[in-house]
Amino acid sequence: MKAVKIPCDQLSPEALEGVVEEFVTRDGTDYGEREVPLETKINQVLDQLRTGKAVIVFDSESETCNIFKANDPVLKNIN
Repeated sequence: MKAVKIPCDQLSPEALEGVVEEFVTRDGTDYGEREVPLETKINQVLDQLRTGKAVIVFDSESETCNIFKANDPVLKNIN
């Protein structure tokens, strides 16, 4: 995987919201016992990105973005 971390403040507000919305609406991402509104999910992820608890990673091979918790071991080899 050829990947790079993308600081959330380097994206336009529209691009950031698009990345986050795509992430929270992926199949298999809704496991809770109760329904959480989309806007709430987006705001929760945005808060995690802005506080450094999560990071955006762009994979140039697949040309996709993903969001990981900042302490995820997969980030160990990504600059």
